[in-house]
Amino acid sequence: MTEIFMSEAAPRSRRLPRRLFWATLVLVHLAGAAALFCWLDAASRPVPMHDLQLAAGEKLRCVSYAPFHRPGQTPFDKDQVIPREQIAADLAALAMITDCVRLYAIDNGLDQTPAIARALGLKMLLGAWIGYEREKNAVQLERAIALANEYPDVVRMLIVGNEVLLRQERTAGELRALLAQARAKLNPAIPLTYADVWEFWLKNAALASAVDVVTVHILPFWEDEPVDIAVALAHVAQTRAKVAAIFAGKPILIGETGWPSAGLQREASKPSRVNQARYVREFVHRAHAEGWDYNLIEAIDQPWKRGLEGTVGGYWGMLDAANLQAKFPLAGAVAERDGITTPLVAAGGGALLALLLALAGHAPARHSPLRLLAVTLVGATSGAIAALHAEHAWLAYTSFTDWGALGVVALSAVLVAAALARWDGATLVCADVAWQRMREKKWRADAGELLAALRGFILFAAAVAALLLLITSRYRDFPTLLYLTPAAIYGVIGWRGGFCRAERICAAIVVICVIGRWLPEPVNPQAIGWLLTGLALGLPALARRQPGARSTLGAQFGAQQRE
Repeated sequence: MTEIFMSEAAPRSRRLPRRLFWATLVLVHLAGAAALFCWLDAASRPVPMHDLQLAAGEKLRCVSYAPFHRPGQTPFDKDQVIPREQIAADLAALAMITDCVRLYAIDNGLDQTPAIARALGLKMLLGAWIGYEREKNAVQLERAIALANEYPDVVRMLIVGNEVLLRQERTAGELRALLAQARAKLNPAIPLTYADVWEFWLKNAALASAVDVVTVHILPFWEDEPVDIAVALAHVAQTRAKVAAIFAGKPILIGETGWPSAGLQREASKPSRVNQARYVREFVHRAHAEGWDYNLIEAIDQPWKRGLEGTVGGYWGMLDAANLQAKFPLAGAVAERDGITTPLVAAGGGALLALLLALAGHAPARHSPLRLLAVTLVGATSGAIAALHAEHAWLAYTSFTDWGALGVVALSAVLVAAALARWDGATLVCADVAWQRMREKKWRADAGELLAALRGFILFAAAVAALLLLITSRYRDFPTLLYLTPAAIYGVIGWRGGFCRAERICAAIVVICVIGRWLPEPVNPQAIGWLLTGLALGLPALARRQPGARSTLGAQFGAQQRE
């Protein structure tokens, strides 16, 4: 077999590219570390913004409330009943910031809420959930009407259905019949309404005759053409004015508006704590100044919504899910991060560990200062990225499958950095050859073989991730942090190795998909980050192929054909 690794006794001319390669790693990771910590520093700086100065005793008009913020709680569990004590504790916390809460349904123990709200002096927008199941709709509506009639001093309004037309679960005619049924049985003093996204009200304007109030949802983040936070309030004002002009004579309630604090960026709409604070402050100030009736979505973060809307769905709350603490103040500057201690410590630990591995890997005579510097910088950037990915995983991962499958990829990224620290810079074999050698040696491997084997696995995982992100992009986060460390390493060392056919196919999928995902949002920083990460992973495999580095399976197939 032709030797693939370069000999240590190789002539000087053959060793020069190796020094150039270490120098390239130094430059890439030095620039990466600088960019990373400049970004962290900027995220930790408080951003001045408009203070929310409410009048003495004045509170938020209303906020959406759902009690499913503790681990394992979800409205999809039909048998789950939220304890009265939890609802009472939640509403007591909310009573500090608002005069009213909006409910979307009365299942799972939420029918206890009106009595608790009365004791706390809170008002309610009471909702009856309307969906596909007609029998369940009938039970829900009858119970909601009964509660509203029982607590007329608490219920400000009865909302029959939420975004039913958007979900296409009932027709406008069917909603009109349900509203008529509710009006016939409801206390005449309690207003009746239906809630949907503003576009669907415009498409079904005749429905206004069946309600006392037109309740519209105006969410700049979820618009078909997402808007930047700088113009979000102007968009809301323009939309509300359009709705008010069409439904002249009907009171208008903005039934949902808000901004998420974490998750996928949609074109110009960036979820962040700073943007959420800015939106809430500016919107509430404008709403109170102009006399808008409104309801903010939402009171408390709802982790279960991540399964429906991606990471962003779980972080619309003004209070965090863990301890009901405010996620941002209503006055003063707001920073995106509370500090950078964790990634700094991780960077220092990664640098030290990488240096120790490098020193333990070779005889002192082979400890090139350039190589040690490169390895140390790779360790620092890898440690910081691992810490940042852990923060993202805590926000985004929703199941054991997420933690298991994506955790394996994250561990592989750490192993890539560790293997690099032990590697001497020799040319890499293709992944198939590396796996074959490892099996023959009973899963013992040198650093080069481990790097080659991990490269094949990561290219496969990245191809799957890139394809899923291209096909289902609306609710799926960019997995940049998961693949950034391998990209920053293989984007350099990939030019010193051979690739088998399977690796090249995976690389082609990655490159095509990251470009396809970036094209609709060419100025989205998250899309750009994913594009650069995917190109760094995939291009070396497409641009270079080591002679003789055919796939083992391909070679076996060829041999069978010759026989």
